Amino acid sequence: MCGRYALDADIDELIERYKAIVAERETGSSKEVFPTNTQAIVVDEGKREIRAAVWGFAPHYAKRPLINARGETVHQKPTFSKAFFTSRCIVPATSFFEWEKSEDGKIKRRISVEGQRIFSMAGLVSLFKDKEGKSFQAYTIITISANDQMEHIHDRMPVILKPEDEDIWLNSSNANLEELKGLLVPTNQNLNIM
Repeated sequence: MCGRYALDADIDELIERYKAIVAERETGSSKEVFPTNTQAIVVDEGKREIRAAVWGFAPHYAKRPLINARGETVHQKPTFSKAFFTSRCIVPATSFFEWEKSEDGKIKRRISVEGQRIFSMAGLVSLFKDKEGKSFQAYTIITISANDQMEHIHDRMPVILKPEDEDIWLNSSNANLEELKGLLVPTNQNLNIM
Protein backbone atom coordinates (compact mmCIF):
# COMPACT_ATOMS: atom_id res chain seq x y z
CA MET A 1 0.00 0.00 0.00
CA CYS A 2 1.08 3.56 -0.56
CA GLY A 3 -1.24 5.93 1.29
CA ARG A 4 0.95 9.04 1.58
CA TYR A 5 3.99 10.39 -0.20
CA ALA A 6 5.96 13.61 -0.55
CA LEU A 7 6.94 15.68 -3.55
CA ASP A 8 9.20 18.22 -1.93
CA ALA A 9 10.42 19.72 -5.22
CA ASP A 10 9.41 22.74 -7.26
CA ILE A 11 8.14 22.73 -10.84
CA ASP A 12 11.52 23.72 -12.28
CA GLU A 13 13.12 20.66 -10.68
CA LEU A 14 10.42 18.46 -12.24
CA ILE A 15 10.92 20.05 -15.67
CA GLU A 16 14.66 19.37 -15.44
CA ARG A 17 14.31 15.85 -14.01
CA TYR A 18 11.78 14.64 -16.59
CA LYS A 19 12.73 16.88 -19.55
CA ALA A 20 9.04 17.75 -19.74
CA ILE A 21 6.89 20.73 -20.55
CA VAL A 22 4.29 21.97 -18.11
CA ALA A 23 0.67 21.51 -19.16
CA GLU A 24 -0.74 22.79 -15.85
CA ARG A 25 0.90 24.74 -13.05
CA GLU A 26 -1.75 23.92 -10.45
CA THR A 27 0.62 21.66 -8.57
CA GLY A 28 3.34 22.56 -6.18
CA SER A 29 5.78 21.21 -3.70
CA SER A 30 4.21 19.17 -0.92
CA LYS A 31 5.82 17.65 2.16
CA GLU A 32 2.90 15.23 2.37
CA VAL A 33 0.43 14.31 -0.39
CA PHE A 34 -2.88 12.84 0.75
CA PRO A 35 -5.47 10.88 -1.26
CA THR A 36 -7.77 13.23 -3.26
CA ASN A 37 -5.06 15.94 -3.36
CA THR A 38 -4.23 17.37 -6.78
CA GLN A 39 -0.59 16.76 -7.63
CA ALA A 40 1.86 16.53 -10.53
CA ILE A 41 2.10 13.48 -12.75
CA VAL A 42 4.20 12.91 -15.87
CA VAL A 43 2.65 11.59 -19.09
CA ASP A 44 3.93 11.15 -22.63
CA GLU A 45 1.49 11.42 -25.52
CA GLY A 46 4.09 12.29 -28.14
CA LYS A 47 5.84 14.68 -25.76
CA ARG A 48 6.48 14.56 -22.04
CA GLU A 49 4.13 16.72 -20.02
CA ILE A 50 3.70 17.52 -16.36
CA ARG A 51 -0.01 17.58 -15.60
CA ALA A 52 -2.15 18.09 -12.56
CA ALA A 53 -4.36 15.17 -11.51
CA VAL A 54 -6.32 14.04 -8.47
CA TRP A 55 -4.90 11.14 -6.49
CA GLY A 56 -7.42 8.31 -6.53
CA PHE A 57 -9.43 6.68 -9.31
CA ALA A 58 -13.11 7.48 -8.81
CA PRO A 59 -15.31 4.93 -10.58
CA HIS A 60 -19.03 5.44 -9.88
CA TYR A 61 -19.30 2.25 -7.81
CA ALA A 62 -16.39 2.98 -5.43
CA LYS A 63 -17.19 4.20 -1.93
CA ARG A 64 -13.78 5.86 -1.69
CA PRO A 65 -11.03 6.77 -4.17
CA LEU A 66 -8.88 3.89 -5.39
CA ILE A 67 -5.42 5.22 -4.58
CA ASN A 68 -3.51 2.00 -5.34
CA ALA A 69 -3.68 -0.78 -7.92
CA ARG A 70 -2.07 -4.18 -7.30
CA GLY A 71 0.75 -4.80 -9.78
CA GLU A 72 0.06 -8.52 -9.84
CA THR A 73 -3.48 -8.10 -11.25
CA VAL A 74 -3.62 -4.55 -12.63
CA HIS A 75 -3.79 -5.74 -16.26
CA GLN A 76 -6.82 -7.96 -15.49
CA LYS A 77 -9.04 -5.72 -13.37
CA PRO A 78 -11.72 -3.85 -15.36
CA THR A 79 -11.13 -0.67 -13.33
CA PHE A 80 -7.46 -0.53 -14.29
CA SER A 81 -6.82 -2.65 -17.39
CA LYS A 82 -7.61 -0.04 -20.05
CA ALA A 83 -5.38 2.55 -18.36
CA PHE A 84 -2.66 -0.07 -17.89
CA PHE A 85 -2.45 -0.64 -21.62
CA THR A 86 -3.04 2.94 -22.83
CA SER A 87 -2.67 5.58 -20.08
CA ARG A 88 0.35 4.97 -17.90
CA CYS A 89 1.97 7.79 -15.97
CA ILE A 90 4.81 8.51 -13.60
CA VAL A 91 4.04 9.82 -10.14
CA PRO A 92 7.12 11.84 -9.10
CA ALA A 93 8.08 11.64 -5.43
CA THR A 94 10.88 12.60 -3.08
CA SER A 95 9.73 10.04 -0.49
CA PHE A 96 6.80 7.88 0.52
CA PHE A 97 5.47 7.05 3.97
CA GLU A 98 4.61 3.81 5.66
CA TRP A 99 3.66 3.00 9.23
CA GLU A 100 5.73 0.36 11.03
CA LYS A 101 4.02 -1.54 13.82
CA SER A 102 5.89 -1.61 17.12
CA GLU A 103 5.13 -2.47 20.72
CA ASP A 104 4.54 1.24 21.37
CA GLY A 105 2.14 1.70 18.47
CA LYS A 106 2.85 2.73 14.90
CA ILE A 107 6.00 4.55 13.78
CA LYS A 108 5.72 6.74 10.68
CA ARG A 109 8.63 5.97 8.34
CA ARG A 110 9.81 8.18 5.50
CA ILE A 111 11.34 6.18 2.65
CA SER A 112 13.39 7.64 -0.20
CA VAL A 113 15.64 6.23 -2.92
CA GLU A 114 19.35 6.55 -2.36
CA GLY A 115 21.01 8.78 -4.94
CA GLN A 116 17.74 10.06 -6.45
CA ARG A 117 16.33 13.32 -5.18
CA ILE A 118 13.17 12.70 -7.24
CA PHE A 119 12.17 9.14 -8.07
CA SER A 120 9.37 7.72 -10.21
CA MET A 121 6.47 5.62 -8.98
CA ALA A 122 4.54 3.69 -11.64
CA GLY A 123 1.02 5.02 -12.03
CA LEU A 124 -2.07 4.98 -14.20
CA VAL A 125 -4.20 7.95 -15.20
CA SER A 126 -7.82 8.10 -16.38
CA LEU A 127 -10.77 10.44 -16.77
CA PHE A 128 -13.68 10.43 -14.33
CA LYS A 129 -16.74 12.59 -13.68
CA ASP A 130 -17.66 14.30 -10.43
CA LYS A 131 -21.20 14.50 -9.03
CA GLU A 132 -21.96 17.52 -11.23
CA GLY A 133 -20.83 15.65 -14.35
CA LYS A 134 -17.58 17.61 -14.74
CA SER A 135 -14.63 15.55 -16.05
CA PHE A 136 -11.35 15.37 -14.17
CA GLN A 137 -8.13 13.39 -14.46
CA ALA A 138 -7.20 11.05 -11.64
CA TYR A 139 -4.24 8.78 -11.02
CA THR A 140 -3.49 5.69 -8.98
CA ILE A 141 -0.14 4.32 -7.80
CA ILE A 142 0.76 0.71 -8.56
CA THR A 143 1.98 -1.36 -5.64
CA ILE A 144 3.80 -4.67 -5.37
CA SER A 145 5.05 -7.02 -2.65
CA ALA A 146 7.63 -5.36 -0.41
CA ASN A 147 11.34 -5.98 -0.98
CA ASP A 148 13.77 -7.14 1.71
CA GLN A 149 14.36 -3.58 2.94
CA MET A 150 10.65 -2.85 3.37
CA GLU A 151 9.06 -6.13 4.44
CA HIS A 152 9.57 -5.53 8.18
CA ILE A 153 7.58 -2.28 7.84
CA HIS A 154 4.78 -3.31 5.46
CA ASP A 155 4.02 -6.16 3.06
CA ARG A 156 3.39 -3.79 0.09
CA MET A 157 5.29 -0.92 -1.49
CA PRO A 158 4.94 1.32 -4.56
CA VAL A 159 6.54 0.21 -7.80
CA ILE A 160 9.63 2.39 -8.14
CA LEU A 161 10.83 2.57 -11.72
CA LYS A 162 14.51 2.64 -12.61
CA PRO A 163 15.33 5.83 -14.56
CA GLU A 164 16.25 3.72 -17.61
CA ASP A 165 12.77 2.13 -17.58
CA GLU A 166 10.77 5.36 -17.49
CA ASP A 167 10.58 5.70 -21.30
CA ILE A 168 9.25 2.14 -21.62
CA TRP A 169 6.57 2.79 -18.99
CA LEU A 170 5.46 6.11 -20.49
CA ASN A 171 5.30 4.84 -24.08
CA SER A 172 1.51 4.65 -24.52
CA SER A 173 1.85 2.75 -27.81
CA ASN A 174 3.64 -0.10 -26.00
CA ALA A 175 1.09 -2.79 -25.10
CA ASN A 176 3.64 -5.58 -24.62
CA LEU A 177 2.25 -7.27 -21.50
CA GLU A 178 5.40 -9.22 -20.71
CA GLU A 179 7.64 -6.14 -20.95
CA LEU A 180 5.28 -3.93 -18.92
CA LYS A 181 4.69 -6.56 -16.23
CA GLY A 182 8.46 -7.02 -16.06
CA LEU A 183 8.70 -3.48 -14.68
CA LEU A 184 6.21 -4.15 -11.88
CA VAL A 185 8.69 -5.66 -9.44
CA PRO A 186 9.98 -4.67 -6.00
CA THR A 187 12.85 -2.24 -6.47
CA ASN A 188 16.42 -3.42 -6.01
CA GLN A 189 17.57 0.18 -5.57
CA ASN A 190 18.83 1.06 -2.10
CA LEU A 191 16.23 2.78 0.07
CA ASN A 192 16.78 5.28 2.87
CA ILE A 193 14.37 4.51 5.69
CA MET A 194 14.00 7.16 8.39
